[in-house]
Amino acid sequence: MSKIDEKSPKHCANKHSINTTKLTKKLWFYFSTFLLSILSLIFLVWLILHPTKPQFSLNQAVVTQLNLSGPGPLSLLNSSIQLTIQSNNPNKKVGIYYDEFLIYASYKGEKITPETSISPFYQDHDETNLISASLVGTQQPVGPSFSYEVRRDQGIGRLVLSFKVMGRLRWKVGTWVSGRYRFIVTCITVMPLGPIPSPPLSSRGSQCSTSI
Repeated sequence: MSKIDEKSPKHCANKHSINTTKLTKKLWFYFSTFLLSILSLIFLVWLILHPTKPQFSLNQAVVTQLNLSGPGPLSLLNSSIQLTIQSNNPNKKVGIYYDEFLIYASYKGEKITPETSISPFYQDHDETNLISASLVGTQQPVGPSFSYEVRRDQGIGRLVLSFKVMGRLRWKVGTWVSGRYRFIVTCITVMPLGPIPSPPLSSRGSQCSTSI
């Protein structure tokens, strides 16, 4: 009489469970390997291209209005400044999307105009653009030391203004586009200032510092 070898349902269920676990582990291994390969490729392309941060310079700044009103501990400033900034993308194979671009003027660390927004734009590789902005401050509150600092600069014969650009950009390599990076640009210019402040005051040419 032959021996009948019949496995119990419990034994079959255990075997099926083991096979499913092995399959899940294999799928997870293949997916992880694929994902790691993609990330390594992106990182390799990034290292090879090595995007260089954009370069900015101040072409011209013209102050057409700069006067105080409302004497007292808190003065109000009316100002109007025409600004032209040159932006250059030094990268040979990387484009730049400027999603946010805000400019304002400051004096002695004090903000003297509201932020002016520039429309988003794309800068191709090795491209240079001129960006014009009109910075207008109406009844802008300034500290009590503002008029004193201006009078002191009159005696020196020069007015030092700072222009700051803040925004967000994205790098473009082929069809791949990076996430958004915050950037800050600071431009400082020195304008000749006579004994009587009589705009327009103007200056030309000034390098700017950029941080990302």
